[in-house]
Amino acid sequence: MAVSLFTPSISSFNNIAPPPHFSPTPSHNASDFKFRRRSYCRVHRKTVSFSSSPRLPVSLRFLVYGRRNLANFICSAADKPEISSTAKIRSEVLSPFRSVRMFFYLTFIASGTLGGLIATTQLLGALANSSRADEVPDILEGLGVDFGAVALFAFLYFRENNAKNAQLARLSREESLSNLKLRVDQNKVIPISILRGIARLVICAGPESFIIEAFKSSEPFTERLLERGVLVVPLATDVTTLNFEFDDREEVKDITTKRKRLWRLTPVYMTEWSAWLDEQKKLAGVTSDSPVYLSLRMDGRVRGSGVGYPPWNALVAQLPPVKGLWSGLLDGMDGRVL
Repeated sequence: MAVSLFTPSISSFNNIAPPPHFSPTPSHNASDFKFRRRSYCRVHRKTVSFSSSPRLPVSLRFLVYGRRNLANFICSAADKPEISSTAKIRSEVLSPFRSVRMFFYLTFIASGTLGGLIATTQLLGALANSSRADEVPDILEGLGVDFGAVALFAFLYFRENNAKNAQLARLSREESLSNLKLRVDQNKVIPISILRGIARLVICAGPESFIIEAFKSSEPFTERLLERGVLVVPLATDVTTLNFEFDDREEVKDITTKRKRLWRLTPVYMTEWSAWLDEQKKLAGVTSDSPVYLSLRMDGRVRGSGVGYPPWNALVAQLPPVKGLWSGLLDGMDGRVL
């Protein structure tokens, strides 16, 4: 449950009395209730933190009562969520020398700027003194070199910084994706991150008719998709429950078992899935009602996406099997990262 405050100041809480039935007891456990740790609002200009504690004034504790307990939350004026430390660490691992390059770019910019200022003062002195007129061409040449160096390294720095921000944004989206939940069977729900290094997920998102057609078109590739560690996540946008028709005849029992395994994963907490999917469509410039697919690498990063049905034949042709003689050498051959 997200907790958002839209009050002008914290002091206004002191004028509000708690409900008459509020009676906090030590038996209330914060583990029974899940609160979103961060809520971003635009009213406050500074970060305010609250934590559940016996010393918390009653005027604040009235916000939760009965079987609820106040967990830590933050109200911030930030326009967008901050990048997590995990995403920053992954960015450093993927681009270990980027910070070094950016440091040297800044150093060269500072050096060129200082040299340009010195050359400018020399130019002004030469222009003011006719006896030094022969020095002007050399000073202008040095000034041009300094300004050219500043422009070049400024361009390189901003390009590197833009690449860093784009990578952080992508890693942050991938981290959000890894936290989404899947139902493996009736009694087991796991986050996507558990499947890293185990399966290559293909997310099919669209109306029920789109999912059913993708299900039917995958039948000829079932065995080869499973050999490559592919598991499909059907995300229906217009129904809450999907009913696939499997052939239960005894002579095709083996292929039916494999098809059930290929399509066994079910998204849960559809609000979170829909919010994540809408964000991806917005960033890609795709309309919200378009059926799409996303193909993930073995490490959980997005390797391919598009509007329409998943290219089952291309997945079979491009992805190496997860078992066999060459599996260890080809584990990273999942395709480039988007």
